[in-house]
Amino acid sequence: MAAVARVAVVTGASSGIGRAVSIKLSKEGYVVVLAGRRMAELAVTAEACRNGSTIVAATDVTDPASVDALFERTQAAYGRVDVLFNNAGVFAPQAALEDLSFEQWKTVVDVNLNGAFLCARAAIRMMKAQNPKGGRIINNGSVSAYVPRPNAAPYTATKHAIAGLTKSIALDGRPHHIACSQIDIGNAATELSAPMATGTRQADGSLRPEPVMDISHVADAVLYMANLPLDANVLFMTLKATAMPYEGRG
Repeated sequence: MAAVARVAVVTGASSGIGRAVSIKLSKEGYVVVLAGRRMAELAVTAEACRNGSTIVAATDVTDPASVDALFERTQAAYGRVDVLFNNAGVFAPQAALEDLSFEQWKTVVDVNLNGAFLCARAAIRMMKAQNPKGGRIINNGSVSAYVPRPNAAPYTATKHAIAGLTKSIALDGRPHHIACSQIDIGNAATELSAPMATGTRQADGSLRPEPVMDISHVADAVLYMANLPLDANVLFMTLKATAMPYEGRG
């Protein structure tokens, strides 16, 4: 198999942060494997990436067989994976915990936590077996890994859990040249953050608009983390809109 550029797998690549990061990595010379459920939107991401630098893989991160197929396809195409950006994530409806259904809770846990585990597991297996071995896993955390928004228990719980997963992978990956990082993002401008311009529920119950930052800053940060040599690691990075209510939230 002919040598290829560094290979990155990006989950949730069909929109928002996943799309922006995929485009950035591709334009900086990475081969990018675009994973997600919405094939039409993944095709849009692929079109914006550097020509010939991507493959599109229909993937449900909650399904072990689907995740295994994603990494088997990556192995067959490129022979290795250098970076996994564990980005796929969903929110539950904003509601008091006692009003949430189990199905709403489970959906968030399955995507945000179980999906991250399944993708990390598959990536680690490849990284340990490839030559040269090793690689980097970058988990998309959130400022909600540290402080919650009101009525967001499922999302908050999964993002706290991602922080523990990041530390465990970073520790257990050391002997195998596997680094693990987490980027905790606050108020990047995407379609999901659009309602923040009109009003977001605050800890005191009020609705207030919140500032956002350009999504390009997130893509730049992930590229920086991905480009580090494996003997250096940003374990956690918090990147946020300067004036958003994070410091002192609650």
